[in-house]
Amino acid sequence: MSNIYILSDKKVKGAINLPVFEIEFIAQDIDLKSYDAIIFTSKNGIYSIDSFNQDWKDIPSYAIAPLTADVIKEYGGKLVYTSSQSYGDDFAQELIPILKDKKAIFLRAQKVISNLDGILKDAGIDLVDIAIYKTVIKKSIDKSLQPPKGSTIIFSSPSTIDGFFTHFTWDDSYKAVAIGRVTAAHLPNEIDCKVAPKPSLPGCVEFASNL
Repeated sequence: MSNIYILSDKKVKGAINLPVFEIEFIAQDIDLKSYDAIIFTSKNGIYSIDSFNQDWKDIPSYAIAPLTADVIKEYGGKLVYTSSQSYGDDFAQELIPILKDKKAIFLRAQKVISNLDGILKDAGIDLVDIAIYKTVIKKSIDKSLQPPKGSTIIFSSPSTIDGFFTHFTWDDSYKAVAIGRVTAAHLPNEIDCKVAPKPSLPGCVEFASNL
């Protein structure tokens, strides 16, 4: 079986870690007590807010997927809803009836690819969105870490794609697996990419191991 690479430091059995980016927190002065709901679409939002404002733990949290929900619970947050979807736009559609008459805050990345905030605002939801973390491509990576021929590369976000192609070149013998359709669409057109049926890193590794 070929080597399977994950482009982050997230440990998953059966995969090799090759981090190509870093997360930087953006501390903000936020009065969270004025909100009825917090929306999280990434565990990084939880890590960031927990580093500078503990009030988030008292506000009902809405998570995009089980892995994000697990981090909310691990950090002592008040989880009230976990989406059945793993895509921001679909998550937004679920939230429209749930957040009616609530004042919500979306704690997001500096750069987002979904239209979650736009969908909710267009539906009349009282929503504020604030960037509290950003993804930064690593400045340098040892070129000897280039995956060998025949490897499978798992792309878990558009940022991992940008990071990979900043430091490495694509080999025609590689196989590409994306965590979702939005990430897959970010890859160069000439790369044949398979989308994992389970939108999680363990799901991607399981899928890649059976290709």
